[in-house]
Amino acid sequence: MERITPYRTYWLVWIVLLALTLSMIVAEGAPLARGLVVSFILLAMLLKVTMIGAWYMHLRLERAALILSVVLATFVTAAALFFLLVPEAISLPQAGP
Repeated sequence: MERITPYRTYWLVWIVLLALTLSMIVAEGAPLARGLVVSFILLAMLLKVTMIGAWYMHLRLERAALILSVVLATFVTAAALFFLLVPEAISLPQAGP
C-alpha cells in the first residue's frame, strides 16, 4: 500500500530544516564556549540528516535493512573521502596571508 504525504508536511519539514540552519549560523557567532558550539552544530547536522533521510528520501517507510545499507554506505564513503583528503591537506605547506 502506498502512503501519500501531503505537501504541508514537506513544507513544515523544510521550515524546521531552515530554522536549524539559521540557528547553526547564529550559534557560530555567539559568544559561547567553542566545545558547546561545536557540539550544538554537530547535533543539529545529525538531526537535519535524519529528517532529510526520513522525509525527503522516504526512508521512514522502508525496511531496516535498506535504511542500514544507506547509512552504512554513507559512512563508508565519508570515511574514504576523509582518509584520502586529510593526508594531502596535512602535507600542504601553510599558506601565509
